[in-house]
Amino acid sequence: MAATLPATPYDPEAMPRSTPQGEPPVVRKANPLADTLFATLSYGAAILTLLLLAGIIGSLVVGAWPAIREYGLSFLWRSEWDPVQDRYGGLVMIYGTLATSLIALVIAVPVSFGIALFLTELSPGWLRRPLGIAVELLAAVPSIVYGMWGLLVFSPVLSTYVQQPLQRLLADVPVLRDLVSGAPVGIGILSAGIILAIMIIPFIAAVMRDVFEVTPAMLKESAYGLGSTTWEVVFKVVLPYTKAGVIGGIMLGLGRALGETMAVTFVIGNFNQLSSLSLFEAANSITSALANEFAEAGEGLHQASLIYLGLVLFFITFVVLSLSKVLLLQLQKGEGKRS
Repeated sequence: MAATLPATPYDPEAMPRSTPQGEPPVVRKANPLADTLFATLSYGAAILTLLLLAGIIGSLVVGAWPAIREYGLSFLWRSEWDPVQDRYGGLVMIYGTLATSLIALVIAVPVSFGIALFLTELSPGWLRRPLGIAVELLAAVPSIVYGMWGLLVFSPVLSTYVQQPLQRLLADVPVLRDLVSGAPVGIGILSAGIILAIMIIPFIAAVMRDVFEVTPAMLKESAYGLGSTTWEVVFKVVLPYTKAGVIGGIMLGLGRALGETMAVTFVIGNFNQLSSLSLFEAANSITSALANEFAEAGEGLHQASLIYLGLVLFFITFVVLSLSKVLLLQLQKGEGKRS
């Protein structure tokens, strides 16, 4: 007996549409005007972005030119900042910016990695979504709220339970006592770095979680099937597969830390002298100096020096992003050679 095909329901939309006898099939033609308009708008957007970037750099150079002509590159290592005598140097602000950002990264990267790992590999299903939303909501808190909380709540706690005990414990240790010296008020570089870490954790954690989730399930299941533990799967399968995205998330958090203004202004102390390298010493950052002084700076060398600081911050951000791109290219080349 001949085999019969199973009956399928009649679907008029799925049936091929016939054309009258003798007429060619209807073919939709591309609209060259729409394609040309779309390509023109795309090129225009790209060129506009480059023009805006060039305009920002040009305006910063023009505004900072009196300070550049007066100090040159020595502005970067001059520590004096005295508007009364009209003498300026950016070392204190540059040091404060780099130190607080480094402290923020040292704290935020491991915590963000732990959050992303828990959400993707260890969290029960009922907790994964609420916890992920809670972490993302931290990014929606305004920076000034973080600054006020840091000044009124966190700084007294840091002073009472961290700074003062450390100063008593390390009072007789020559080098370490200098790292914890300073007025016991909980305001300084360490406080600003911790507040920055809390602020950038949601960004880094969200990016890490998303890139961890795009790892093919077959790779992880194969590793588990071979007897790998969760840590082995993460470090030998997930991280090698997603390292480009992980580095991108870290650079995103670093960019946020470098450019943060209000939260740092509240808790860093806004002190324009570098008396010691203590983590609890009041200091200043580029963004805090601009926020505090630019509105009151008169035309001349003071305003030009502040704009010079903005140009230095732009250069620091550019160098950081360039280094991240170079690192990603090296990783891609390494993967290509191994494959």
